[in-house]
Amino acid sequence: MAFPPEFLDDLRARLPIADVVARRVKLTRRGREHVGLCPFHKEKSPSFTVSDDKGFYHCFGCGAHGDVIGFVMRTEGLSFPETIEKLAGEASVPVPQSSPEERQRAKRQSTLHDVMERAALWYEAQLRSAPGSRAHDYLTGRGLKAETIARFRLGFAPDARSQLKSALLKEGIEESLLIEAGLLARREDGGDTYDRFRDRVIFPITDPRGRVIAFGGRALGEAHAKYLNSPDTPLFHKGRVLFGLAQAREPARSNNRVLVVEGYMDAIALAEAGFPEVVAPLGTALTEEQIELLWKLAPEPVLCFDGDAAGQRAALRAATRALPLLKPGHSLRFALVPPGEDPDSLVRRRGPGAIKALIDEAAALVDVIWRAETEARHFDTPERRAGLRRQLEEIVRQIPDRDVQDLYRREYAGRMFRAFGFQGGGVERRPFRKQGKWNDPKPAMSDGEGTRARIDTRQLREKVALLALIRHPHLVEDFDQIFGRETFITEELEALRRDLFILFLSYLDIEPAELERRLGESGHAALIDHLTSGAVRVHAGFARPDATIEEAREGLREVWKAHYHDIIQDDHDRAVRAFMENPCDQTMKSLETLRKTMEAVKQEQDLSIISSYLRAGGGRAGR
Repeated sequence: MAFPPEFLDDLRARLPIADVVARRVKLTRRGREHVGLCPFHKEKSPSFTVSDDKGFYHCFGCGAHGDVIGFVMRTEGLSFPETIEKLAGEASVPVPQSSPEERQRAKRQSTLHDVMERAALWYEAQLRSAPGSRAHDYLTGRGLKAETIARFRLGFAPDARSQLKSALLKEGIEESLLIEAGLLARREDGGDTYDRFRDRVIFPITDPRGRVIAFGGRALGEAHAKYLNSPDTPLFHKGRVLFGLAQAREPARSNNRVLVVEGYMDAIALAEAGFPEVVAPLGTALTEEQIELLWKLAPEPVLCFDGDAAGQRAALRAATRALPLLKPGHSLRFALVPPGEDPDSLVRRRGPGAIKALIDEAAALVDVIWRAETEARHFDTPERRAGLRRQLEEIVRQIPDRDVQDLYRREYAGRMFRAFGFQGGGVERRPFRKQGKWNDPKPAMSDGEGTRARIDTRQLREKVALLALIRHPHLVEDFDQIFGRETFITEELEALRRDLFILFLSYLDIEPAELERRLGESGHAALIDHLTSGAVRVHAGFARPDATIEEAREGLREVWKAHYHDIIQDDHDRAVRAFMENPCDQTMKSLETLRKTMEAVKQEQDLSIISSYLRAGGGRAGR
């Protein structure tokens, strides 16, 4: 809702900003202002200033700036209306309502808050009573201490049809309010109402300010549902709330970390074990609203879901829902709980150290998506690899931020490049440049592997092939099983080959001009200038921009046939030397095989024989 400007100005005037900030930041007076360590970034020397006269705070280190309302919103994770309501209460001024309907709704919600608080107090009292001893024994048997039970305000609902109803009616609360608050349910035939929670341990669910808005209950005996939550009410929408948020907010901000588990007991057990920055969704998959709530506490919430199949599915659903929300600096991480365990059982069995280890090794969102798309699957055919590439592209396109989307696309392209036969990763790029011009470095191959002329010829062929593929990037698909397996003769050519492949995999429909621009931005501008001039251009007529795709395809095929004929010739020469040194059936067989391969390559119109030869390991030994 909108608040009158006069009311907001009056609220700011009634609450000196230095007094509000001093609750969270140790301030020192310096002249007419106060200074302290900024609560929004880590610093050793104070750069955070607060001015009562001007009514704002400002950090000269990180640029944080705002008034008393903005400070409370940012430090406490409250919405604007929640902040206004909180500050108005502190200033003892009524919050204006803009319409009779809103005034009535606010009054109704205030009344419902009172009803829920009365119910919470009653449930707590029942846990301390004789009938509640069984529930109390259950909680202590799970390792909970009295302080933890009190901190989370745990309670007990007796196994009686209308005990809560009777108690609250005696306090003067109308039955209609109890129904509206979700405390009572009505029989399907329209008959009497009855207590929704019976024979259950009660877990109060609060809003960020700590006000009780709903309950969760765990059955102690036989029940249709082990866990039961309040229905949606004017106070409670389960997809917008996190259990334990009020208790976790301060520790999460202090530690710059928030943990997310699946259930109430997981959250309470971790809080007691020394991880107070823990919350839980309410029996549903993590929603978009809950992810946004988490990001108000920490930029990378850590999800610690159960190690069973259901828990892993929940983690993947959360990852999928986060994709359309991703923005720079904000993501999710995933602590992979061992199969058969949940956070509660793990911390009780192996102690807090096991949880800390899981958090320290939490997987990034980009890894979880990759694992989900590739684990236990085979990509041994071009069709399967193409399917994976398309699927990853569809996933990446869900990310709205262009920078994050671009980096995800490049990351997955690089992984495909490394995983599926596209060799050559891990070569450190060390460009040879002098005054912005390209200088041909000495080749990585030694003269002992062939004559100087053969080395120079191979290097020229590699340059020709690169230029052809830059001019006609869509031919990469035709030659990926050959081109993607090769390691080029110099580090610079190899780096260009690798980046060309990654860019093509990242942008399936990339045009030559855009490809050349991006390669230039990656540090290859001087080499590309070299490729498009001089001897390379002369020998690569089929790589001209105006060459047809058929001309380029045929030219590349001939280049690669000649290139691999030389490779097989090298293998043949080594086989001859091996036979001369050790004449036997094995060396004779190797020699005969290579002779047949050389002849087949000369006659072959496509590259399938070369591809088969390389898959069998040929052309690698001694290179």
